[in-house]
Amino acid sequence: MLRDPQTVWLGLEYLCSEGDGLWNMADRDLARLATSELSTLGLVPSTSILDTTVIRTVKAYPAYFGTYNEFNKIRAFTDGFENLFLVGRNGRHRYNNMDQSVLSGMAAAESISRGGVGRNDLWAVNAEPAYHEVKV
Repeated sequence: MLRDPQTVWLGLEYLCSEGDGLWNMADRDLARLATSELSTLGLVPSTSILDTTVIRTVKAYPAYFGTYNEFNKIRAFTDGFENLFLVGRNGRHRYNNMDQSVLSGMAAAESISRGGVGRNDLWAVNAEPAYHEVKV
């Protein structure tokens, strides 16, 4: 998905409410915050960041009305991209707690370290019925 295979695309997600301080922060300030946090955590030196984009998504909670049982079609399509790994709540279209989102990211990293093969571990995170909303 990137022109230069020596670079990576990294997405950060900040949880906030419409109209709060984080939501209203200027794009450049939000990008600076993300850059600073990546650097402070020792994940990415700020000098290595080539570009930033800010996207605000209102009501980002995934909702499916009568079609969630067909998500396997989307997964089959996206799994066909060798360098695309869907992680977290919005990537996998599942209601996740933060720990489950992190675990899906770790499973993606494991898959990448194996040469990008196999995504079953990634999709197994939060697959237990106890985590899913069930109509009674």
